[in-house]
Amino acid sequence: MKKKQLGILAIPEVQTIVSSLLCILVGLVIGYIVLLIINPAGATEAIITVLKNYFNYPSGPAIMKYLGNTLVKTAPLLMCALSIQFCYKTGLFNIGAAGQYVAGAGASLFLALQLGMPWYVCLIASGLAGAALAFIVGVLKAYANVNEVISGIMLNWIGLYTVNMLLTGVKETASPYTVTIASTNPTALLPNMGLDKLFTNNKYVTIAIPLAIITAIVIWVILNKTVFGYELQATGFNKDAAKYSGMKEKKNIILTLVIGGALAGFGAGFLYLTGYEQWSVTQSAVPDMGFNGIAATFLGGLHPIGTIFASYFIQHITSGGAYLDKNIYPSQISDLISAIIIYLCGFVLFFKLFLNKRIRQRVENANAAKEGGEKK
Repeated sequence: MKKKQLGILAIPEVQTIVSSLLCILVGLVIGYIVLLIINPAGATEAIITVLKNYFNYPSGPAIMKYLGNTLVKTAPLLMCALSIQFCYKTGLFNIGAAGQYVAGAGASLFLALQLGMPWYVCLIASGLAGAALAFIVGVLKAYANVNEVISGIMLNWIGLYTVNMLLTGVKETASPYTVTIASTNPTALLPNMGLDKLFTNNKYVTIAIPLAIITAIVIWVILNKTVFGYELQATGFNKDAAKYSGMKEKKNIILTLVIGGALAGFGAGFLYLTGYEQWSVTQSAVPDMGFNGIAATFLGGLHPIGTIFASYFIQHITSGGAYLDKNIYPSQISDLISAIIIYLCGFVLFFKLFLNKRIRQRVENANAAKEGGEKK
């Protein structure tokens, strides 16, 4: 059956966009219902506030400044999403991206605050730390057939508490947070290349944002336009067939996870080397960034370019929740709305299958009617 017969909805990219928009719509409706249950009078204004995010500010300069803050956090989220996506495209589920992100944060901050290294050394270290943690997962998967989900989850917590201990020596005296890079080692801050001027002198807007977008484009090229990407995906689909055809399946499994780990590690460097956040050495939960990357990559239809927009959207509504009236709604309401959308992202494939089934039925009915008319 030709795609031309099926119409525009038969195009995979269009199906992905429609499915993702449906997930977002359903998620917002459910979130709105929750707001209605809590306080019906202010529910409509609350959901609009979440969606507006930085547009809640009355002046243009303020809007641009806080748009910059949203983009600052979008960059690491995109990198974590790309980490998960790269591995998923090759048949592996890198749930350990959260721990690899933590390892990247620990390495970048330790080199910046303890050793006084410049930003490019700290950034490279963040990627290497994430890759090192993922290497362990890859070796266990390739040589011992240990499921990457199990080993990844275990290493998430090992990584978290290791980083907490590592950074204890560079924390502030009166708080559990690490000292600021700006006051300790300004050379470790990522350069802004003049981007801060565009966002009302927002000092946190750096080259991390364009670098994350460029990375997404490079990942798309690698997976879809290179022999290397084909071999990695072939190994993921069937490692035995890949081995039979002459590919080094064990090496490809390890390499895939190492690249995915490096992407997540770089994501942490993209955030902490801007000075936007400080690490708390007492935190007992893995940062959400790695897990939210799962939502971003599925909401983006497992396409690197789509993931750019999906990452921005998820961060947009997450940041928008900060503007809710906390006297009426709990601060966790934005997280709830995000979680609902994240949950629904798992149904993107289901929506696409349902859509394809309906399209085929419609075409088959049309063809049957046509054949019946010709016989008459």
